[in-house]
Amino acid sequence: MYTLGIDIGSTTSKCAVLRDGAEKLAASLALGGIGTKGPAEALDGVLKDAGLALEDMAAVAATGYGRTRCEQAGMQASELTCHALGAHAAFPQVRTVVDIGGQDAKVISLVGEGRMRNFMMNDKCAAGTGRFLDVMASVLQIPLDELGSRAVRAESAAAVSSTCTVFAESEVISLLAGGVDMDALAAGICASVAGRTAALVKRLGVVPAVCMSGGVARNDGVRAALEAELGEPILVSPDAQLFGAVGAAIYAYKKAT
Repeated sequence: MYTLGIDIGSTTSKCAVLRDGAEKLAASLALGGIGTKGPAEALDGVLKDAGLALEDMAAVAATGYGRTRCEQAGMQASELTCHALGAHAAFPQVRTVVDIGGQDAKVISLVGEGRMRNFMMNDKCAAGTGRFLDVMASVLQIPLDELGSRAVRAESAAAVSSTCTVFAESEVISLLAGGVDMDALAAGICASVAGRTAALVKRLGVVPAVCMSGGVARNDGVRAALEAELGEPILVSPDAQLFGAVGAAIYAYKKAT
């Protein structure tokens, strides 16, 4: 049985095709989220890679910001449910999932079989999200993917104290003008995101093992700073950005069987 999950986020669209709810046959990621060509490109890409058609799917589930606008999906599932299922599929021992996306940050507490026990969420402010990192990388005039590697090699972290993205942008510009080292600034930016995320995790309660989900999981600087804040190692899968889509495909399988 084939099922498909599509995660339509604010900045990217992800798809995954599973066989029998477990074996990943194909996955895709396209730039552009809700209201763009991204979802269609991700869907076309995953079906092409799987060598299958939409009609071959026993069920299709959508999640993410754009889940209600996905005409190809026969069902919808919350991001929390899907990231929990996707994280559990990658790391069955995980009990705390930290999902930092483009526009929000979520912490999910799990019990057995990937079932959600509780969660905390920050969706009111861009600080502490991927959007914050994107803005800061633009201020530093470096690629977003370079921000984490610069942070890891920094000897110290500059203090980025502003809790608002707009104010933090001005603060970083001032620090740059003052000659603060670029690597130290990158480390300070990553530490700022990690600090806000750690506050969410601690409010919910840190239960090992901990893993990261979402696009920011690729940022080594944020992960290292978060590990220091929590005092716990953080598991990261190469497929962390696909956890929502994989979880949606698992959700579709559970509903179809």
